Amino acid sequence: MYFFHRLTLPAIMTTDRKLKIIFGLLSIGLLTTLLIKLTNIPGGMILSGLFLGGMIIVGIILGCLILTGLLRLIFKRTSFLTIFSVTTSIFFLIFHYQLYSPTLTIIVPNGYKGEINLVLSNVDDNILTVDNNGIGYLTEWTFNKTYSRPIVKQLDGKDLDKNLVGYNPSSFFGTSIGGGNSIKSLSFEIVPDSLIGEKQFYSSNWTKYVNRKLVLLKEPEKGIESNEATVEIMPEEE
Repeated sequence: MYFFHRLTLPAIMTTDRKLKIIFGLLSIGLLTTLLIKLTNIPGGMILSGLFLGGMIIVGIILGCLILTGLLRLIFKRTSFLTIFSVTTSIFFLIFHYQLYSPTLTIIVPNGYKGEINLVLSNVDDNILTVDNNGIGYLTEWTFNKTYSRPIVKQLDGKDLDKNLVGYNPSSFFGTSIGGGNSIKSLSFEIVPDSLIGEKQFYSSNWTKYVNRKLVLLKEPEKGIESNEATVEIMPEEE
């Protein structure tokens, strides 16, 4: 029994060392990419996305230290640093997923200028070729996850990136505010070359052009509520 213990201990130590290196490097890599991503995500009105995200990362690290201490009582032959590297890697991966935002490719009619509204809808696939009124439709998942500046092109392939104007210097998308049965959308503007960078506050009752059958409602049996032309800020990733 003693011989078996002496024989397997070096193997256990070698495995522990390998895990420590692999997950240590993975954890450091994930932390680095998280910090880079957070520099492009603004937070609230005062605190930056990096500061708020940094607070979450500190919380993750402190939580992993506590969890590692508890797991160390169970896996006594595994070093503290190895378990800590594994736990931080897992939680950093989860945080990465929470920060994920798809970059939408939106197609608009040739020569279109005005507001674009991407409506929260019940479609199975995003409808990103907008109509002549600048209206497209998003799945619930896409609507809730999107904050990245989109790629916008005309039907003829012309790139309109320079013509895009968001609702805030650091926040691209705005979203209409309303109850659970109102029409909600992510919105931004496309302006002429002569007005690049200047928000125009295009005013139009865009909701009357929305396909009511595609609108996602919290309580469908109650019908669509009135929609106010009010927006709130959605964070942007440059």
